[in-house]
Amino acid sequence: QVQLVESGGGLVQPGGSLRLSCAASGTRFSATAMGWHRQAPGKQRELVATITIGGSTNYADSVKGRFTIDRDNAKNTVYLQMNSLKPEDTAVYYCFADVISKRYWGQGTQVTVSS
Repeated sequence: QVQLVESGGGLVQPGGSLRLSCAASGTRFSATAMGWHRQAPGKQRELVATITIGGSTNYADSVKGRFTIDRDNAKNTVYLQMNSLKPEDTAVYYCFADVISKRYWGQGTQVTVSS
């Protein structure tokens, strides 16, 4: 069974940076797509960023120019570099991986941006 493990969340001041990682294990097949959603209390879930096996990326308008997503296909691992963080980036970030037409989810990691 495919499992996703997330890490890298924490508390950071506005303008700071964090780097999230998400590793998929339990399969010999590379994920077709990987990425993150996020959700803050009282707000709707938001798609943050995605990356395909070929390296094509997409970003939410709210994070363009500040966040960068990349992946290691051989290890089924995806990374999210978050720069110039704002208080509105505070949320639980959930990574996902699509493997043979099924979507798997990570456990979530808390990102808090506060002074």
